[in-house]
Amino acid sequence: MDYLNLGRSGLRISRACLGTMNFGTEHGLAATDEAEAARVIDAFLEAGGNVIDTADLYHQGETEEIVGRAVRGRREQVVVATKGAMPVGAEGRGLSRRHLTRALDASLRRLGTDYIDLYQCHQWDPATPIEETMVTLDGFVRAGKVRYLGCSNFTAAQIVEAQWAAARVGGTPFVSLQPPYSLIQRMIEAETLPVCERHGMGTIAYGTLGGGVLTGRYRHGETPDPDSRMGRLLGHSMPGAGRWAQSLLNDRNLDIAEELVKVAAELGVAPSKVALAWVARQPGVTSILLGPRTVEQLRENLAAFELDLPEEAMARLDEVSRAVDGPTRRPQRSGDA
Repeated sequence: MDYLNLGRSGLRISRACLGTMNFGTEHGLAATDEAEAARVIDAFLEAGGNVIDTADLYHQGETEEIVGRAVRGRREQVVVATKGAMPVGAEGRGLSRRHLTRALDASLRRLGTDYIDLYQCHQWDPATPIEETMVTLDGFVRAGKVRYLGCSNFTAAQIVEAQWAAARVGGTPFVSLQPPYSLIQRMIEAETLPVCERHGMGTIAYGTLGGGVLTGRYRHGETPDPDSRMGRLLGHSMPGAGRWAQSLLNDRNLDIAEELVKVAAELGVAPSKVALAWVARQPGVTSILLGPRTVEQLRENLAAFELDLPEEAMARLDEVSRAVDGPTRRPQRSGDA
């Protein structure tokens, strides 16, 4: 497993990051119970991974509890990353001093630790002055409860506002962004990745399999298998689940998946492996967040980091997935001469 510094910080993290959103039972959407989650975490650490990402929102706090119990006794070996801002139970939401202070203390309790390595704002809060947020986060660092700060789902403009606010108040800046990035979602290339580079921030990419579209399981004119992820979402009563699945299964995304399947077949590997390897080659990507439900899925995903995609395959995937609203950023890729 390779390691990179996260942005301009001294925090070294593995190229693979273990995402834990599937760990828990709250919604029953392909949930992973605690016993299997512990096996996944063990296998990830044994493979050389060192960063585990979670959030207070995941399964209403249950996921943090699972992660905390799994890393007990080896806490110093693990970079624990979590996120705050979303409502958990009857609590409020946002990036105010009041909410973040309560959210952090609750996460520390659930994780069974006295510090968090990377604490991330889960989303932008338009109702709270960004100076209040950055002063609050800096207080967490000064108190020793948090070691590094990051954000998730921020736009380029919001990142700039936050970094400038940190400088104005003499606080701690963000060292990372966690954005969605995949063959079907490349919007961050135009502005967000350059802003991250300018402000010394690394990126931990999530959604790299496009919600499952890039596994090759879904085709034009075919109804998703009821047991597949999209099939379960389409039939689930959770508000918005069906609409989200339908939005992913559009013609453009299925065209990209079709070309991906062809490339994978020519290389003799699974489509998901190619999709992950493509993201791993992109400039500015520090780590890729994997979201396995089982040990077998984890091992399949980790194999993508050993795949060296031919330039011809990269070019085909770049072409079919290029942005539809303008040119994408195309700087030198990591690993290029």
